[in-house]
Amino acid sequence: MMTITAIIPTYRRPKDLTRCLEALKQQTRPADEVLVTVRDIDNDTWALFKESNFHPLPIRTLTVTVSGVVAALNAALDAAKGDIITVTDDDAAPHPDWLERIETYYLSDDRLGGVGGRDWVYWQGKLLDHGDTELVGQLQWFGRVIGNHHRGVGTAREVDILKGVNMSFRRSAIAEAQLRFDERMLGTGAQVNFEMALCLALKRNGWKLVFDPAIAVDHYPAQRFDEDKRDRLNEVALVNAVHNETLVLLEHLPPERRAVFMAWAILVGTQESLGFVQCLRFLPKEGKLAVRKWLTSLRGRWLGLQTWQQCLREASKKEITSK
Repeated sequence: MMTITAIIPTYRRPKDLTRCLEALKQQTRPADEVLVTVRDIDNDTWALFKESNFHPLPIRTLTVTVSGVVAALNAALDAAKGDIITVTDDDAAPHPDWLERIETYYLSDDRLGGVGGRDWVYWQGKLLDHGDTELVGQLQWFGRVIGNHHRGVGTAREVDILKGVNMSFRRSAIAEAQLRFDERMLGTGAQVNFEMALCLALKRNGWKLVFDPAIAVDHYPAQRFDEDKRDRLNEVALVNAVHNETLVLLEHLPPERRAVFMAWAILVGTQESLGFVQCLRFLPKEGKLAVRKWLTSLRGRWLGLQTWQQCLREASKKEITSK
């Protein structure tokens, strides 16, 4: 048997958190430890724990004084005692066999560093149909990231990237390379693309990551109390997301593929992070909004490149100083 820590970062969503904790109470394989990270200024959540009893869950609350999901998860990583570290969002509800299925994978393969699954997305009480696909969690050779974790079907398969709402890691794999979630990620809340750095680092170290759609959570995307409002363009949020993706990929990709990635990102891009071709594609429908998205995406790419170059310079200085 292995021990399991379930981590839930939360901020000002007590009703959603209650649903998540109630789902953890129904697990066929109970968690050995449940860590809930709570901001020091989050009075609503602190009131929930004063008023409610989630027995028999072995809950520990951790106070976080820095905004953003990265600081919350790193605080939980430092405190976690389990052999398996699972992560879900406060606006999700894991299926009853979630932990049981995750543990089975780790017991069956010693080289498995991470396991994740599908999130079934509900909006205003209705299950959304995004269309199913078997192409999930892949980093293509030229740098395009394919998520689709909310659409994944089929059998279990190895992937490059897991999704934050439904992921887990072998604690010894993280500890082996002294890995943490990347604190350079921009954003004051969601810090979009924060999962990528840790997942790709585990892959570089020889660990396998597996996605199995049968490992499932129901996901009820809730209000965010930061610049990313999900349902409308916020230029700061888009810059942050593109910066984070660019920084992680420039660090991960080998030199000959970095230039290809930047050229593709600027010339083509995706429907979320527009390049020139995508801007032309959406121009007839969105007009000036498409141009705004394109220019904002370019700014995010430029900032990500600057951050990466600055990190290279700092690493070079350290190397020279140590000699």
